[in-house]
Amino acid sequence: MLAYVLKRSLSLFATLAVATAVVFVVLEVLPGDPAALMLGVEAREDTIAALHRQLGLDQPALSRYFTWLAGMITGDLGTSYTYSVPVSELVGERLAVTLPLALMALLLSVVIAFPVAVVAARNRGRAADTSIMALTQVGIAVPNFWFAILLVYVFAVALRLVPSGGFPGWSAGAGAAFQALILPAVALALPQASILARVLRSALVDTLHEDYIRTARAKGLTRHAALWRHAVRNALIPVLTILGLQFSFLIAGTIIIENVFYLPGIGRLVFQAITQRDLIVVKSVVVLLVASVVIVTFLVDIAYAAVDPRLRRR
Repeated sequence: MLAYVLKRSLSLFATLAVATAVVFVVLEVLPGDPAALMLGVEAREDTIAALHRQLGLDQPALSRYFTWLAGMITGDLGTSYTYSVPVSELVGERLAVTLPLALMALLLSVVIAFPVAVVAARNRGRAADTSIMALTQVGIAVPNFWFAILLVYVFAVALRLVPSGGFPGWSAGAGAAFQALILPAVALALPQASILARVLRSALVDTLHEDYIRTARAKGLTRHAALWRHAVRNALIPVLTILGLQFSFLIAGTIIIENVFYLPGIGRLVFQAITQRDLIVVKSVVVLLVASVVIVTFLVDIAYAAVDPRLRRR
C-alpha cells in the first residue's frame, strides 16, 4: 500500500507542476502584454510601465514563474489589481459560499441517486427501470443553468418560497444562508445525481449476477435482503471514483450557477476577474481549482485502493 501511495504522490506532484507551468505560460509568456491587457487599449505608456514594475514583468519569465510558485506554496497568492486586497483573502471569503454549496449538491445527488438506482436495479427490464433510465438521460442532457432558471421561475417567482438569488451571509443565520443555497444546490445536483444513478444501477445489475448473491439467495435471503446486505456494499466500489470526480466538478464547475444566482463564490470571482482583466486573480484561482481537482482525485485513488486491494499491484 505504501508503494502505491508513493507512486500516486509522485503523479500528483507532477500533475500540479505541469498545471502551474501551463497556466503561467498561457497568461504571462504567450504573445501579448499582460499589463496592457489589464489596463486596456487606451492606457498610457508610463502607466503600463509602472504596472510592469509592480507585477514584476520586467524580470525574466523563469524567475517570475519560480517566484510565483514559491508564493503559491507559502500561501501568498499576490494582490488583486482590481480590489487591492490579497487574493488569499478573496479566496477565503468566496470559499465560505462555494464549499457549502458543493457539499450540499453532493449530498443531494447521493440522496437522490441511491434509492433511484436501487429501484431501477430491482426492476431491471421493467417499466420502472426504463422510465428511471429515461429520466436520468434527460437529467444528464439538460444544461444545469437552464434548470436553474426554471427553478428560479417556479420556486422563487411563482411560489415565492425561496429567494431568487443573492447570499445574505452566514452572519444572517444558517437558516437564511442555506435557504439561499438550496436552489443552486439542486441545480448542480441534478446532472450529478443522474450520472451517479446510472453508474450505481449498472454496478448493482452486474453484482446481482455474482455467485455470492446466488449463494445468499439459496441460504434463504430474500431478493431485497440480498440486494441491501451484499449487492449494494460491493457495488459501491466504482461509485467512490464517481463521487470524488463529482465533488471536484462541483467545486470547479460553479461558475455558471453562481452567476445565475448572484452568489459571491469562487465561480463568480473567476468570472468577475476575467471580465475585469484581473490576471493576478485569474492565475491564482485557476491553479487552486486545478489543485483541488487533482488532490481530490488523489484521495479517491487512495480510498479506492484501500477498498480494492487488486489496485495496489498496478
